[in-house]
Amino acid sequence: MAKLKIGLALWSLGPTATESQLKEKLSTAVEIGVKSVQLWCVDNGPSSPCVLDPDRCVGKKRSEMKELVTSYGLAISGFCAQLEGPVTPGHGWPGSALGDPRGLKERVEKTKKSLKLAADFGSPIVTTHPGEIPSDKSSSTYKTMKKSCMEIARYGEEVGGIFCIETGQETAQTLRSLLEDIGSEGLMINYDPANMLRHGVVEGVKVLAPWIVHTHAKDHNPETQKATVGEGLVPWDEYIATLRSISYDGWYALEDETGKDVVNSLKRGRAFLERY
Repeated sequence: MAKLKIGLALWSLGPTATESQLKEKLSTAVEIGVKSVQLWCVDNGPSSPCVLDPDRCVGKKRSEMKELVTSYGLAISGFCAQLEGPVTPGHGWPGSALGDPRGLKERVEKTKKSLKLAADFGSPIVTTHPGEIPSDKSSSTYKTMKKSCMEIARYGEEVGGIFCIETGQETAQTLRSLLEDIGSEGLMINYDPANMLRHGVVEGVKVLAPWIVHTHAKDHNPETQKATVGEGLVPWDEYIATLRSISYDGWYALEDETGKDVVNSLKRGRAFLERY
């Protein structure tokens, strides 16, 4: 049985506003012992730029940045283009980034540009939380989100990019309904087991199996509030067995955004996953 392909969501180590920061994070990724990185690729507002934002990383800079990453012996599993939408009271971050009409055109266009950047890098996956998907298909938010995701997915088909919705803000069945409504090969899933603890980790894999092309490896310990893989509530044995049963052979990108002893946490998570 093939070993798991273990990578790292590089933003776990902090921002990459400059090339020097990117190099620093890539060196740490090598130290952690992973084989790939998923790269953040959009600005976090005017005060928090990203060196790989598609409006900044243009022309020959894209091939140079790709060569930089691979020079560390790391593959690129994909990108993350998480954009914040307007926040509705009672609903958490990131608001409805693709379901709220306020500022929507700019967010859709930035996501499409991120897909083109990913395709130019030869690593077509771009993940995001679009906001919570309503179960009520007659709601204006659902209709707006469907239209937005459809436009982005169709563009992905044109340029060779894959737009991946990350799991967790809604049930697996609600997410599946949206995917079926849109029916695009340019729209897939990034599966995060920790995000799915409240909905059913293993059950979610079974419901969403045809669309899973990338995963985050993250855990949740309610006592320590840490995300170290293998030290929380995620049922890893059953989860990984279920992914293997659907023939998933993609990346498991370690993610730890807690800010708590992150490098050691990621090293322990990598060692844990290497058992499989």
